[in-house]
Amino acid sequence: MAFGLPFLANPDFVRRYRQGLPLNTAEPATFYGGDEAGYTDYPFFTGEEASAA
Repeated sequence: MAFGLPFLANPDFVRRYRQGLPLNTAEPATFYGGDEAGYTDYPFFTGEEASAA
């Protein structure tokens, strides 16, 4: 199995996967952009995502 994009977009990927939590969507427009956008700014799951849906 490979988790390339989901792993990049979810800093807490293992927790999300184990607990069946929703995943962030990776933003390809930020890939290889030259700064931290898309690499260090994806949010951790807080529970607010579920109530917003």
